[in-house]
Amino acid sequence: MKTIEESIEIEVPVSTAYNQWTQFESFPQFMKGVERVEQKDDKHLRWVAEIGGQTREWDAEITEQHPDHRVAWKAMGQEGPNGAVTFHKLDDSRTKIMVQMDYEPEGMKEAVGSAVGLDSHRVKDDLESFKEFIESRGSETGAWRGEVEN
Repeated sequence: MKTIEESIEIEVPVSTAYNQWTQFESFPQFMKGVERVEQKDDKHLRWVAEIGGQTREWDAEITEQHPDHRVAWKAMGQEGPNGAVTFHKLDDSRTKIMVQMDYEPEGMKEAVGSAVGLDSHRVKDDLESFKEFIESRGSETGAWRGEVEN
């Protein structure tokens, strides 16, 4: 099992960062390789992404969601990553986002990519893209403020 941990500081209030993150269907706009995220209901997502040159699809369940603090999920089956994103208020206009993901690299190509840190680099790049996306907008595209507890 591989664990990736990355973080970034962004220049928006914690509620803005969190609200945008809950707009899962917008992920293809700032996550490289993510082709589509379909939110089926408050707790279930369908992902389609290009990973290691191959298209992969998987379902994920949101296991925990607390506004302005945390979103956690698990992949249904072994197709995708499990993880959590936490949001930390630095001051009224700055937020630190921390991502932790666990996954099992599949095949030689993913194992080699993981060994040289390509997966961590991709997550870091996605966080940088999220930062550019939300800071350039100045506001979120939507919000879902519900709680999820399993």
